[in-house]
Amino acid sequence: MLFRSATRDSRPAHPLIRAALVLAPVSLFLSVYLAIFIATGFFLRGYPQWAALLSVTVATCLVILMWEHRRFDIGFFVRPPVMARELLLGVAFATMLITGCDLLIVLFSGVRERWSGGFPVTDLVVMFIPAALHEELAFRGYVYQKLRQWNRGAAIAISSAVFAFLHAGNQGVSLMGIVNILIAGVLLALAYERFRRLWFPIGVHFAWNILSGPVLGFPVSGFVPQASLMRVIGGGPTLLTGGAFGMEASICMTLVELLGIGILLRRGMLNVEC
Repeated sequence: MLFRSATRDSRPAHPLIRAALVLAPVSLFLSVYLAIFIATGFFLRGYPQWAALLSVTVATCLVILMWEHRRFDIGFFVRPPVMARELLLGVAFATMLITGCDLLIVLFSGVRERWSGGFPVTDLVVMFIPAALHEELAFRGYVYQKLRQWNRGAAIAISSAVFAFLHAGNQGVSLMGIVNILIAGVLLALAYERFRRLWFPIGVHFAWNILSGPVLGFPVSGFVPQASLMRVIGGGPTLLTGGAFGMEASICMTLVELLGIGILLRRGMLNVEC
């Protein structure tokens, strides 16, 4: 079965050979991803997140089949109880961080929240579900894990930097927003590192977006949901509220992200036996 057994190949001694054996499949992955994304853009116009999810899925499958000969486990296909447990743990972890950030913003700014009662079901299907899956497969999936075989620190730094860079053109982006997206990339990479599987970071990513936007009413990395359960009123300094980019551009988010990284770095704190 595809992705069933993990690769444990011995590493060539020479650093240049090791680098080439990592960069070659990564380049193949990126080429396939871009080709599929451009091609599907004509058929899935108006649904870019689904086009991106299809692209990363095809690129991942193709590279693992052609380059890895099916001997590479990205941590996606796992037993349902393991998947459910780690997904729910990710949701709980994100809930702690996002509600903590929201509380800090309300306490230290003029932002208040009132019940609105809406929920963007269309946005959920068109944007939030495919975005969480796509971005975790793209940034914590094959490419990250392949770079990790070369150097784990470099893999975290590169994936987080690219993750932040690809948000740089979003509506309302600020320097603080980019810094916080970079830190979020590190946090999500560490979420993968806790179990060496993707479902914990997928749960974190999905709940992070849903809680900050459709539930609490903030923009999500500049994207404004069509409706939300709560409505944000009032305001305050952009450094505190995040402005048009959402709470991800708030210094309060910086604090809770650093807290989250600290929790993940505590050995065994979130380690669940499988």
